Amino acid sequence: MLGMCRGRRKFLAFSFALLFIPALTWLYLSVGSFQVRPLPLSPLDPQSSPLVGGAGERKALELRVREVEEENRALRRELSQPPRSPSRPHNTYNHGNHSQTYTNPDTTKHSEAQRSVAGGNNSDCVQQPVVDKCETIHVAIVCAGYNASRDVVTLVKSVLFHRRNPLHFHFITDSIAQRILSSLFNTWMVPAVHVDFYDADELKSEVSWIPNKHYSGIYGLMKLVLTKTLPIKLQRVIVLDTDITFATDIAELWAVFHKFKGQQVLGLVENQSDWYLGNLWKNHRPWPALGRGFNTGVILLLLDRLRKLRWEQMWRLTAERELMSMLSTSLADQDIFNAVIKQNPFLVHQLPCFWNVQLSDHTRSEKCYKDVSDLKVIHWNSPKKLHVKNKHVEFFRNLYLTFLEYDGNLLRRELFGCPSEADHNSENVGGHINSLGGPYQPGSLPVGRRGPAVPALRSGL
Repeated sequence: MLGMCRGRRKFLAFSFALLFIPALTWLYLSVGSFQVRPLPLSPLDPQSSPLVGGAGERKALELRVREVEEENRALRRELSQPPRSPSRPHNTYNHGNHSQTYTNPDTTKHSEAQRSVAGGNNSDCVQQPVVDKCETIHVAIVCAGYNASRDVVTLVKSVLFHRRNPLHFHFITDSIAQRILSSLFNTWMVPAVHVDFYDADELKSEVSWIPNKHYSGIYGLMKLVLTKTLPIKLQRVIVLDTDITFATDIAELWAVFHKFKGQQVLGLVENQSDWYLGNLWKNHRPWPALGRGFNTGVILLLLDRLRKLRWEQMWRLTAERELMSMLSTSLADQDIFNAVIKQNPFLVHQLPCFWNVQLSDHTRSEKCYKDVSDLKVIHWNSPKKLHVKNKHVEFFRNLYLTFLEYDGNLLRRELFGCPSEADHNSENVGGHINSLGGPYQPGSLPVGRRGPAVPALRSGL
């Protein structure tokens, strides 16, 4: 019995020794890794975080955030620079954190395109279709009297100054304006420019039945009969008022014809005054219009489609109906154009307002441009003309006076790559071209029939 007790004690002692040695080893290792930290002497002393690895992780995260910010700044600097040649990729090295940013040129151009589209009314945001460099651009202008002739000369100078295409002017004039403009064009002898004159006296019977209070008189209504006046084979034309000044190449406006869709036959800019809203004064009763209406100082006309739509009958019926209550027009042809559009809104293609920046009183013209490069066409459509009140009238006036004093002989430059007789459309129409040699003599321009009713005096320049 005593032997059994001794055996158990030995077994327990041996088991205790086996358990004690690992426990002692673990305790030794734990004490070795334990660091005694001094107690803070003041409650203001910073307390260390109980998680030893937390500070390191935050520091690594901050470094990574800085790297990303540096890369973003480098990318923004790269996008703000002009596009480089796509033949080689552009590298940006950031020596501060030894990071490298590789920018694909295609991605850069795409980003720049997105930023330009977001630029509001900037004229560069929309890429215009390209017009063939030898395509003839046709321009129609109604001009009568000495004052209108003086204005149209400034308009023509601004168009010729910026143009890069052959031009064909169609002038509806009285005898005074025809004599002045014929002499002027023959003196300038500008290459790749053709001029046709149409006798306005032959058109008076077409519109004289319409009472008109506008200062332009009966001539302010003659744009309504251009489909009948201009050559039957002429398909499209840009129609301009005499008080227009161009600040860009007219080919950009001609290219807008390619944007017409469906039954659109008229390209117009919205009226920038409140005239057609009828709130300018008490009992103000304007002609009917679609919204704010449209201004007819700049018009794109698809003549062939207008003829198919029986434009002559359309505007006459509308004018007769409205005159029964309105008695007369206040803004000449513009009132009738707007009345027709009110009944047939599908006819109009609205142009961006920088194609007709209207400088009459109480207009919203300032919303059409943010920079000088946005300006395309300036329209002095106020009876006050250069004395109109406008925030930037001084700049517009200087631009007008520049072309007013410009020597037309300086516009005599060749269009390289185009034949001298570049007016292909006028060749299809036919007619005579007078010789360039010798000074102009009254009555020397040959007469050709242009359109069904109106004789045209043609001068080839």
